[in-house]
Amino acid sequence: MSLVVQKYGGTSVGSVERIQAVAQRVKKTAQIGDSVVVVVSAMGKTTDGLVKLANAISTNPCRREMDMLLSTGEQVSIALLCMALQELEQPAISLTGAQVGIVTEAHHSRARILHIETERLQRHLQEGKVVVVAGFQGISSTTDMEITTLGRGGSDTSAVALAASLKANRCEIYTDVPGILTTDPRLVSDAQLMDEITSDEMLELASLGAKVLHPRAVEIARNYGVPLVVLSSWTDEPGTKVISPLTQPRSTEGLEITLPVSAVECDTDQAKVALLRVPDHPGVAAKLFGEIAVQDLDIDLIIQSIHEGNSNDIAFTVSNNIIQRAEAVSEAIAPAFRNQTTPHPEEAEVMVERDIAKISITGAGMIGRPGIAAKMFATLAAGDINIQMISTSEVKVSCVIASQDSNRAIDSLCQAFQINCSPVSNSLPSLGEHRESPASHHQSPVRGVALDLNQARLAIRYIHDSPGSAAKIFGLLAEQHISVDMIIQSQRCRVIDGIPTRDLAFTVSQADAEAARQALQQAAPVLEQTEILLDTEIAKVSIVGAGMIGQPGVAAKMFAALAQHQINIQMIATSEIKISCVVSQAQGVIALQAIHQAFDLGGNKE
Repeated sequence: MSLVVQKYGGTSVGSVERIQAVAQRVKKTAQIGDSVVVVVSAMGKTTDGLVKLANAISTNPCRREMDMLLSTGEQVSIALLCMALQELEQPAISLTGAQVGIVTEAHHSRARILHIETERLQRHLQEGKVVVVAGFQGISSTTDMEITTLGRGGSDTSAVALAASLKANRCEIYTDVPGILTTDPRLVSDAQLMDEITSDEMLELASLGAKVLHPRAVEIARNYGVPLVVLSSWTDEPGTKVISPLTQPRSTEGLEITLPVSAVECDTDQAKVALLRVPDHPGVAAKLFGEIAVQDLDIDLIIQSIHEGNSNDIAFTVSNNIIQRAEAVSEAIAPAFRNQTTPHPEEAEVMVERDIAKISITGAGMIGRPGIAAKMFATLAAGDINIQMISTSEVKVSCVIASQDSNRAIDSLCQAFQINCSPVSNSLPSLGEHRESPASHHQSPVRGVALDLNQARLAIRYIHDSPGSAAKIFGLLAEQHISVDMIIQSQRCRVIDGIPTRDLAFTVSQADAEAARQALQQAAPVLEQTEILLDTEIAKVSIVGAGMIGQPGVAAKMFAALAQHQINIQMIATSEIKISCVVSQAQGVIALQAIHQAFDLGGNKE
């Protein structure tokens, strides 16, 4: 007999008829002999209505009372679903988060799960009952009995956490879409359903704004190896499986309070090529990386920072054994990048550096925790280690440093993030490279395309190019609880009053943009003679796919798709399984559609 956890969102239980349909589906599962735990959200727009009521009463509602209020929405759903099941003669009992034993931190509106006391739940299952649990909520401790909520996507988190604690055979997430699609079907009409996707790919897509699964739920599934599938509430289609790696058995104590960084990695087989002062217009990145792809050269990191005047800098890293070929390609193409917009046209300058290493911290627990990147930068600064390049993703921060500093960097970061040991490698495996699945061998190396229209970019010019500069900036933002997304450090170095300086650009949510700008301006004496620029009219378009590893030409194809639509790339950042570009907000949707079409992700495929 299997144990199944099913989760139904607000749309799935949005009316009496839909609750009755869910009850039929749950009973059908129970009739085949499975034990069933059901997690439900509040009906339809109930939560929005409760928030509106609170705002009508108070301009600044107390977080504790908001948790008391919002937790009632799920209680309505669980009671009604239990009644519907009992009408079908299916034994069932409803339990709130507190009754089921979901114990959380004492942080109202954003609590993380500490552990789940499953004794009562298991007792009801042994009695043959379907247990219907209120999602999105828990209790701070068994003594204080404070009701807490888990924040946005909390019902997903509740369901996967229960599955992990109960060692369920599978966790089924039922939504109003047929599964996980290659992109947002509201923006691309021929977006296609994926049969499978790796948890690493899903983690990136969820963090990029794909709303089918919350990143915290994916993180738990990945950490505990929970078999996860996303299905439609309206059909019997098989949906999309989220494939997690096989994991060693681990305690569910501190379930969501794992260390934010799970590994420190160092790749010493790296060399860097930078093209300085390339024209800042559509097609430049496509031309450069198209030629590199023709030569079958595999690229690791790619970064492009903010423009200066009419020119920009692009840098990339490759393994040492192909650096001569990469340099030759760059030197050959540099004359084509003659900047004709300046009074004295000049070619792009090619710079090569061989004695470098890429040091990275990785961990799904980094999501939503401001200060992790700042801690990394501060740790390197304390060791007098200068950062030459920065590239980030939702679950990884990578810095290029001098190779001679790599051992000290590893030791310092392992100590700072409480990592017992970490690999030094000349060919590090990627985030999904270690497992085989049909999803990894999809005909396209790209699995999904995501668009984020809710980002803003801050750029800080003329930062001192010395250890500690990045740590100061991101430490200030962490103190304000501001999460940073993309971080790019320019390659061009300008000497001002005898001091070398560089530019630094990063993205934050639009909601945090003004607070970030003010925090940096108030810290102007710390940052010395810098210039702070804010742009809220940007969009971030990204491709994700474990199949991108070892596939030269993927970046070139993405850049070419943008160039064909005259879309200028303002920033580039990459990880092993993701490439993100910042473009103008007005061109965001066009960029998404162009890239989705370029990788042939639409249409009917078997």
